[in-house]
Amino acid sequence: MRRSAAFNQCHKVPITGRVLTRRTETTVVAAALLCAGVAGAAASSRASDWHPIPLVVLLIVLAHGSELMTLDMRGVRMSGSFLAFVLAMALLGPAPAVAISLSCAVVDAVLTRRSLDRALLNFAMYATYPLLGGLAIVAIAGAAPPDGDAAFGFSALVLIVFMFANALNFGMTAVLGAFAYSMRWRDLFRAFVLSLPSASATALLTAAVAFSYSRIGLASIALAAVVLFVFLNILRTSVQAQERGEELEQRTKELASLQVGLLTTVLQTLSMRDAMTARHSAAVARYSREVARMLGLSEREQDLIHTAALLHDIGKFILPDSVLFADRKLTSEEWELIKLHPEQGAMLVDRIEGYGPVAEIIMHHHERFSGGGYPAGIAGEAIPMGSRIISAADTYDVMTSRDSYRRPVSSEAALAELRRVAGTQLDPIVVEVFERMILEGRVKFSHDDEADFESELAFERRVAEYARPRVAA
Repeated sequence: MRRSAAFNQCHKVPITGRVLTRRTETTVVAAALLCAGVAGAAASSRASDWHPIPLVVLLIVLAHGSELMTLDMRGVRMSGSFLAFVLAMALLGPAPAVAISLSCAVVDAVLTRRSLDRALLNFAMYATYPLLGGLAIVAIAGAAPPDGDAAFGFSALVLIVFMFANALNFGMTAVLGAFAYSMRWRDLFRAFVLSLPSASATALLTAAVAFSYSRIGLASIALAAVVLFVFLNILRTSVQAQERGEELEQRTKELASLQVGLLTTVLQTLSMRDAMTARHSAAVARYSREVARMLGLSEREQDLIHTAALLHDIGKFILPDSVLFADRKLTSEEWELIKLHPEQGAMLVDRIEGYGPVAEIIMHHHERFSGGGYPAGIAGEAIPMGSRIISAADTYDVMTSRDSYRRPVSSEAALAELRRVAGTQLDPIVVEVFERMILEGRVKFSHDDEADFESELAFERRVAEYARPRVAA
């Protein structure tokens, strides 16, 4: 498998005088290399190199067939034609290898419609490494492919030449591409490293064909063609699946960004209308995440509980100002209106794709551990763990922070109240962990600190962390 170095990315480099000079110089060098390659191939050509004719034809078909199945992955073209080029070097000679390689370069230039200077660079490389590889094989092993015991050593030589030619191809690309087109060395090296597994596998196949050619003749080439085309088809399917997966991942992240951004905007809007409620939600979120962590819940569950805590009072949007900002004891009708906010908040959040678990936690954060809470009246472990955690954090923060209708109490008094209602209103295990968290000073939140509020929203991090589990799922 070959990753064509052939300047396939159109890098947007400012066209300055220096850039034009570099491109001109590179074009001159490429033209010189092409002429040298063609001249070297012509000088080394012998009539016997072009026989047997069926082998020449079969390698041409194999090379061009592979080019037609070329894959374009992240700007790097992947083709199996390198196998045909190296087999031409080994079984025919330098001149046929250069001729077959250049014919593929012509087809590539036509299909990709690359500019003249880039096409010339391709021609230069397609003429250089087949010539050098073919000459190396002739110098070491002789003009004709050996048979018998020498065939094994010959196949090892073919393997080495394959890897050398592959490295030379990338090396020329790195030097000329970086000089003339500002192609980044890091990207080219990464492409080379990523290509090594497939290149090594194709090199082994090429060596095996060279080994078996003296025994079964053209059938070995035909068998290699079948194996190569099947491999290319499998690779094409894999690349397409990967690209679809990457596209899905990107779209999922964009969707998550939209969703989290929408909810963040809602929270900011709530903050503008009622800063106390918004900051209370942020404090509850900070407490709830730490309690979830101390209870040994997974990162995913901690994220869900943190998000639900941020949004647990979002249903208060339905409340009129006369209720939301009341500095008096509420009437029974107003309390009934207040008791609608968990259900209304859950309905709002559940409309956003993927937030069903968050909505369920919001729905039940005012249930009582012994039963009799609202809206469902469920009890004990029937209440989601996230709801039980938020309920304890909510109770504590309401008591300790400034509120429009309640004077704040000390942390000690609030913890004493939590212990008193443990087993009735609150989950006793959650209360125990919550108290330990406060006494150990694990978490603090300042309602007066804008940074504390903003850090709990943590928009970018929450987008990434929310998108990733959904992709994995």
